[in-house]
Amino acid sequence: RVAEMAVTVFTNSVVSQQEHAYPADELMPLTCRGRVRGQEPSRGDVDDALGKFSLTLIDTLDTLVVLNKTKEFEEAVKKVIKDVNLDNDIVVSVFETNIRVLGGLLGGHSVAIMLKEKGEYMQWYNSELLHMAKELGYKLLPAFNTTSGLPYPRVNLKFGIRHPEARTGTETDTCTACAGTLILEFAALSRFTGTSIFEEYARKALDFIWEKRQRSSNLVGVTINIHTGDWVRKDSGVGAGIDSYYEYLLKAYVLLGDDSFLERFNTHYNAIMRYISQPPLLLDVHIHKPMLNARTWMDSLLAFFPGLQVLKGDIRPAIETHEMLYQVIKKHNFLPEAFTTDFRVHWAQHPLRPEFAESTYFLYKATGDPYYLEVGKTLIENLNKYARVPCGFAAMKDVRTGSHEDRMDSFFLAEMFKYLYLLFADKEDMIFDIEDYIFTTEAHLLPLWLSTTNQTIAKKNTTTEYTELDDSNFDWTCPNTQILFPNDPMFAQSIREPLKNVVDKSCPRGISRVEESLGSGPKPPLRARDFMASNPEHLEILKKMGVSLIHLKDGRVQLVQHAVQAASSLDAEDGLRFMQEMIELSSQQQKEQQLPPRAVQIVSHPFFGRVVLTAGPAQFGMDLSKHKAGTRGFVATIKPYNGCSEITNPEAVKEKIALMQRGHCMFAEKARNIQKAGAIGGIVIDDNEGSSSDTAPLFQMAGDGKNTDDITIPMLFLFNKEGNIILDAIREYEAVEVLLSDKAKDRATIFKGKMIPNYIIGSNLEMENMDQKLSENDSHKQNSEEATSAFQDVGEVSEEPEEEERSDVIDPDSLAPANAGSDSISISNQDSYVPEPDEASAPEPTCTQGDNQPQEQKTETESNSKVNWDNKVQPMESILADWNEDIEAFEMMEKDEL
Repeated sequence: RVAEMAVTVFTNSVVSQQEHAYPADELMPLTCRGRVRGQEPSRGDVDDALGKFSLTLIDTLDTLVVLNKTKEFEEAVKKVIKDVNLDNDIVVSVFETNIRVLGGLLGGHSVAIMLKEKGEYMQWYNSELLHMAKELGYKLLPAFNTTSGLPYPRVNLKFGIRHPEARTGTETDTCTACAGTLILEFAALSRFTGTSIFEEYARKALDFIWEKRQRSSNLVGVTINIHTGDWVRKDSGVGAGIDSYYEYLLKAYVLLGDDSFLERFNTHYNAIMRYISQPPLLLDVHIHKPMLNARTWMDSLLAFFPGLQVLKGDIRPAIETHEMLYQVIKKHNFLPEAFTTDFRVHWAQHPLRPEFAESTYFLYKATGDPYYLEVGKTLIENLNKYARVPCGFAAMKDVRTGSHEDRMDSFFLAEMFKYLYLLFADKEDMIFDIEDYIFTTEAHLLPLWLSTTNQTIAKKNTTTEYTELDDSNFDWTCPNTQILFPNDPMFAQSIREPLKNVVDKSCPRGISRVEESLGSGPKPPLRARDFMASNPEHLEILKKMGVSLIHLKDGRVQLVQHAVQAASSLDAEDGLRFMQEMIELSSQQQKEQQLPPRAVQIVSHPFFGRVVLTAGPAQFGMDLSKHKAGTRGFVATIKPYNGCSEITNPEAVKEKIALMQRGHCMFAEKARNIQKAGAIGGIVIDDNEGSSSDTAPLFQMAGDGKNTDDITIPMLFLFNKEGNIILDAIREYEAVEVLLSDKAKDRATIFKGKMIPNYIIGSNLEMENMDQKLSENDSHKQNSEEATSAFQDVGEVSEEPEEEERSDVIDPDSLAPANAGSDSISISNQDSYVPEPDEASAPEPTCTQGDNQPQEQKTETESNSKVNWDNKVQPMESILADWNEDIEAFEMMEKDEL
């Protein structure tokens, strides 16, 4: 119903704009007339977006299709083709014209060809919008006529830059976002048309900005000289003036597949999280002195950043910043254009910006948490209650008084309603798959297939010419998944909870971090190695430092730090140091308890031991390293599939290896239930869709904090991708036999005493290669201990019904200091600390991709060889195709024998 309401409101606004404002660029909702540049009092730079080209109509084209208004879209396209003139003698912003008009034409073209392919609408369409986009692209190119390649901030649509009548071309400065937010539209134009010049110019501008970044901090300033490359404004943040530069680096990698864009983004992101991020705040700093805050207020444009962090895969800080912004909105109904660090209004205007709605949509997609539906509902209610006027929606002149401004920018219809509708719409409500497109900064849709079309630009990684990148720059980068935390609805809530009163409890930050550090000294009042959870004095110190204790059901104690709850900024820094020490201490102790990976080998027809799946061990049950023969048996799926209650199909499980899904209860409870049903072993399959041992660290299944000596069967863990190989095999062949062991066995051992052709057994060299493969696997896992411990943390809590913060809980047995008595401690640091490459506990391990390469190390089985792990799991179809001839020959020999 909310989605339908959004459609209705949007439709009424479009109708109002067409009735009262067309063909003007924008609607003036209070006076119910169109805003025509030159006929209304000048608003300064804001008017540079207006070019007498029916801006709002072009900007909302693809939104009509997203909201299933296909007939209206077809009529709108015809209007654009018939009425819009791009050859006007008017000076416009290169940035705004690119993202709104060029992006709008390309987005409209993208959905037009999609509809035409479906066969019902747009059958007459012949790329007219694309031809207009190309015409506009050529009109913007004169702006790039500088020695640096950075474009002038403005261009005359008719006369360009240096023409006597151009009335522009004297500017020397431009904002970083203005020059760095071109690559998506310009590259898409090149890919659609086959004309490479547009993508070349946009790339050159990005290359120049990257080269001019401040090398010691890896930050960029707000304003740069387009001729010399000198930074004019040397403050740096993620809001106005820089915001979409970072956005386009990451999205250019997604759309174009050029690794250099990802490398640059990760380098900048590391600097942002180190200097600018002070969770939940994002404060501007000086690029040359990044520990010094440049101002004590934040602008509303930074509200896009949580959404970008979702795309990056760094969910926790995204949730924190988004929640802080939502608390500000609940206080003022809208997000002020700027607010101070103690959440007072700095600039009171609100031009109906969509960035917060954008981040809300991406966080809902990432977490599946219905809380974000409530946030979206609040946004719609506030718009209807406070901004709606008879002819549309009016911007807020002052959020404190509720006064209006006669303004409704095109981005309100282009972005706000698009994100709000997508937030509430079900998949069946869409007439196309939104996942096939990427959003520009104006929320226009560009198809992902452009990455393989008209690749006129040679991919050259120029990033390494400027800096050496370490592997930590690639942490936290996720593949795109529909839901990152499908079975953990409490994840986001546990992060939001400490921030729900942050606006009301805030205090001004008047002292810089540099001044604080000079007075505080490096030594914290309490060292991690001395901490005792039973000491009241220690608990009082922790409270002062903003560190709180959460008692878990299994007897452990979880440590969580929030700087905003500390007694002072100095105490918050002491708490940060304490948490860092505790993480390092836990890592050292965990390294002593790591178990090597195990193997699940499919030994039945037609696999015959050729498929070996990397499995995570359990800290309970049979130790497969002491039972070299392993456990062999046919697999059976249990009921209920999660194994959290008494097994209802014991006859199917008896004397077999039980398959079950992760989640809903502790691993040890699953093991006890299947053991009671007569199973001889168990395999737990990850419920996180798409997870794989290719990209994730080794997972260890922890106990339940109780004595697990009663569990005598072996238990192994398979990621989702590997588990699906077994499930697919069951669907194909029904009877599937596997071998659970500490390492893969050669086929001669597996089939000892059984008839099997020599060519199936293989040569000695082949068997040695198999052993080496497993040794490589072991070596990799042993050399990834930090990642292992982090991922072990996930499993330990994920099986707890009520405590499901997967990413923060550390194995209690490996963490508790010697003098901590019987208390075990887990750690959750939700502040600005970002671990260095050599530090432990990488955040959000479910989202880790591109893990650090393991160092070469001797394994137990091959003490004289050094190997690197390179064990990749292939899809079952590919494996079977490779073996097709062998299988046919073997079946023929079986038939002959019979």
